[in-house]
Amino acid sequence: MIELEGVPELVDPVMVAAFEGWNDAGDAASTAVAHLDREWKGEVFAALDAEDYYDFQVNRPTVFIEDGVRKVTWPTTRLSVVRVGGDKPRDLVLVRGIEPSMRWRSFCNELLGFAHELGVEMVVVLGALLGDTPHTRPVPVSGTTSDADLARRMELEETKYEGPTGIVGILQEACTHAGVPAVSLWAAVPHYVSQPPNPKATLALLNRLEDLIGVRVPLGELPEDARAWQVGVDQLAAEDTEVAEYVQSLEEARDTAELPEASGEAIAREFERYLRRRDGGGPGSPGAPGGHATADGGDGPSGAPYLRDNPSGRTRPPKPPSPPQAGDDDESSED
Repeated sequence: MIELEGVPELVDPVMVAAFEGWNDAGDAASTAVAHLDREWKGEVFAALDAEDYYDFQVNRPTVFIEDGVRKVTWPTTRLSVVRVGGDKPRDLVLVRGIEPSMRWRSFCNELLGFAHELGVEMVVVLGALLGDTPHTRPVPVSGTTSDADLARRMELEETKYEGPTGIVGILQEACTHAGVPAVSLWAAVPHYVSQPPNPKATLALLNRLEDLIGVRVPLGELPEDARAWQVGVDQLAAEDTEVAEYVQSLEEARDTAELPEASGEAIAREFERYLRRRDGGGPGSPGAPGGHATADGGDGPSGAPYLRDNPSGRTRPPKPPSPPQAGDDDESSED
């Protein structure tokens, strides 16, 4: 039995979760939940027992000194509550941690136990994968669910993915079997610049979350960080002609694939977001260490392999693989 003493009664609570590791290219998803926790001053009320779920040779504890006393921080998953005010208040239960090393079913059942006790109405799991997407275009964010009714009601994709999965996919399926509405939001991170942080992908996830659950998310410095990130990658890519040509081929493929979407629905969605911010109101192989999910479900390298040091002391993208053709599917996502 889970006892939650000290946690106030929540208003229309939604659980928002993200996990570092294979599901979190560029740390985009975990950074998004950390941003919510920081901006709304979340209060941690529970932490899962690290002994139950983590291999400490894979995710090592860290030692630090506080007031002259040595302390240990164990890798785990923590839950916090944030109170979201406004005309239509809604509370969030934030789950942030590391993809567990073992006992995934017990891990998900424990989280679902908290969700049940807190009266959570929906679970939203954030993820990020590596994809053939140009850094110069808006970050693609796909919303998927295993619930056909929820897909129709919230204009989401009903997941058809088959292949390797991470804790994001397992938690979503556990929610479905438990009768808890669940959605996964996946941001596609350019594979040629995959090292964290990626504020542009984090911003895209938060914007999509805002649309989904009907709250206005305070963005702080994220928009400026996203612009600075893109300018920086522009400069790095411009130093290598082959990389610049590859990025151009991705842009052409993306623009061709999305021509039908440059229409009423997409424009209306952006205009609604603008009005909300102006008015200030709300709207009416998976186990490989260091790898990340990719658009085809496999493992992709993370971090440094895509940007390397050169004699000038700066970093730049390496020679890219052969560019995909315009007809290739470069935006498929894992569930």
